[in-house]
Amino acid sequence: MQNYWAEFVTVAVVHLLAVASPGPDFAVMLRQALSQSRSNALLTAPGIGLGILVHVSYSLLGIGLLIQQSVWLFNVLKVVGALYLTWIALQCLKARAGDVQLESATGRGQTGFAAFRLGFLTNTLNPKATLFFVSLFSVVISPDTPVLMQAGYGLYMALATGLWFSLVAVCFTMPRVRQQFTRFGHWLDRLMGGVLLLLAGQLLLATVSGSEPPSAPSPDTDR
Repeated sequence: MQNYWAEFVTVAVVHLLAVASPGPDFAVMLRQALSQSRSNALLTAPGIGLGILVHVSYSLLGIGLLIQQSVWLFNVLKVVGALYLTWIALQCLKARAGDVQLESATGRGQTGFAAFRLGFLTNTLNPKATLFFVSLFSVVISPDTPVLMQAGYGLYMALATGLWFSLVAVCFTMPRVRQQFTRFGHWLDRLMGGVLLLLAGQLLLATVSGSEPPSAPSPDTDR
């Protein structure tokens, strides 16, 4: 284990920078925290974390290399991810004044399972996350590192991701924070929808133009 501390620290730092950067996961988590109950927001966080294990699993099995080399397969993944982000964005853009307060106060929000599923699918269907983990396991992590150790890295990243977004959920579900967003929460919801729609558009544009080939991912690809 002592021989892999340097590699683990590198993985942890790269992952921290990726998970803290703005992206679909953060946008969805912020919306959940401001428009749903705290329990639902906290269920979305481990959903995102569990999605990490999906990326780790196919990277360990070598499927990540197949995705990396297959332009057709990667393009399909990008289109599916873009369509899912578009669907979430449209839900955000439908927000009206009072919606945030209504859902959080009356309990008419999502079921716990729906909140968990939202986080899981958002991360699992994010092609940027695919690029990140393919890069991580092919560039940062040495092929000589035991599979069990690599799986440990993956478990750490899943737990760290879930913890990070749980902290985001707790922060943005605080009464004082929510009160600041009560009057214009629906505008923030629409803003998140616009951001997600822009991300979806970028994915589709990259797919059509072929400007982001999967054969040469960067190890610091932003999620």
